[in-house]
Amino acid sequence: MITDRAAFIHAETRLRPVPHAPEIALHVADEATELWQKTEEELGEIGLPPPFWAFAWAGGQALARYILDHPETVRGRRVLDFASGSGLVAIAAMKAGAAEVTACDIDAFAVTAISLNAEANEVALTPIQADLVGQDRGWDVVLAGDICYERDLAARVADWLFGLSERGATVLIGDPGRSYLPKSRLEMLAQYEIPVTRTLEDSDIKKTSVWRFRPAG
Repeated sequence: MITDRAAFIHAETRLRPVPHAPEIALHVADEATELWQKTEEELGEIGLPPPFWAFAWAGGQALARYILDHPETVRGRRVLDFASGSGLVAIAAMKAGAAEVTACDIDAFAVTAISLNAEANEVALTPIQADLVGQDRGWDVVLAGDICYERDLAARVADWLFGLSERGATVLIGDPGRSYLPKSRLEMLAQYEIPVTRTLEDSDIKKTSVWRFRPAG
């Protein structure tokens, strides 16, 4: 079992600029590294959940680019980056002038990766290991990248995010065309061509959009 998560992340990744947000560098795994060759069973044997934190997913890259290009979205505001993974979107929000950012993920490795990546990018944020779906801690902005890959999860999260939007939060979703994105409830703000890893996606470039909810009624 892995006892020192930070040492494991340092050993299995390299600090590299994010393709569509090169202002930010992340500890990411190479396509060729053993980390990506392991099956879920092998990962389980060493105590590692699927390492979503070790890759800059398309939805997160799109959200990060949008926030960096539109800093007024987060400037001076309290921000939640939901299912943060590597912390990419949270780091972008801090660089764009957010007052404070909470980066949540249910994976302890992700929380460690978020801390390491924040340090590498010289920003201060708050990583927490928690499932915050259903909670409202008064965030001004809620950011969520690549959350619509599983039907039940997407429905549960979308209903929660819609409620936050209706009470006045700015809620933005980054998504590269996942199957369970509730498009009928959303409107597109921006679209990008995002370089991604073919090992994990079905192409080298993913057309990826940033969305917000339409008002009810």
